[in-house]
Amino acid sequence: MNNEPEPRADRPLVRREDRGTVAVLHLDDPDRRNVLSSRMVQDLVDAVDACEQDDTVSAIVLTGAGPAFCAGAELDNLLAAAKGEEHRLREVYAGFLRVASCRLPTIAAVNGPAVGAGLNLALACDVRLASEEALFDCRFARLGLHPGGGHTWMLTRAVGHQVATAMLLFAQPLTGQAAADTGLALRCLPGPELLDAAVTLGGRAAGTDPTLLRTIKQTLRESGAEPDFPRMVDTEFDRQVHSLHQPAFTEALERARARRRTDPRP
Repeated sequence: MNNEPEPRADRPLVRREDRGTVAVLHLDDPDRRNVLSSRMVQDLVDAVDACEQDDTVSAIVLTGAGPAFCAGAELDNLLAAAKGEEHRLREVYAGFLRVASCRLPTIAAVNGPAVGAGLNLALACDVRLASEEALFDCRFARLGLHPGGGHTWMLTRAVGHQVATAMLLFAQPLTGQAAADTGLALRCLPGPELLDAAVTLGGRAAGTDPTLLRTIKQTLRESGAEPDFPRMVDTEFDRQVHSLHQPAFTEALERARARRRTDPRP
């Protein structure tokens, strides 16, 4: 059990930093390695809700304050669940499930260890960037605990069956570079470059129609779970036809035509 003192009750455990159109959400309980306490989870849910309601935000970057990304579930919640308060597990799940359901594009800037439910939080993001100090560690089995919160589903889709098996059954963590090599992370960067790279990537969403981004994100989710290729072709056809009739397409087409008139090169 974590012996570090609880942070002050009046201090939010998720700190928002706006950098252009990107909202950076810092998990801000570094003395306890950003553990997913009940307060942390509620603050994270509230922060994501606020970002979704803010028309100036085009993407969210999630990162950890201090040397860790997130050390996982608070052990008090696990102990309470073991004594019959199973709803305490759902309280832990609520944080990363809210990130998973976020309609905005999300990027995890994994600056240090992402352990157990903390790894779930990274997996819940659309894209992950890792620092050289990052560590992706399932750790469930070593705690005598079955994975939860959709961990096996998200991990297998991120890295494939073999790597997921090595991580879950054989306690094989992945460094930042190994995560990039397996596709768990898009890139591995030196620590000082991580956050700027994540913000730059997130900022690229700003030029795209927000409704279109949300629809594409929904289609990506469905394609990961839909084994029927012809059905996904039909789904994409309907949504592509819909997009053809939206102002965003008309405006983009006019810009492309204008560029073509001044520069005919393909």
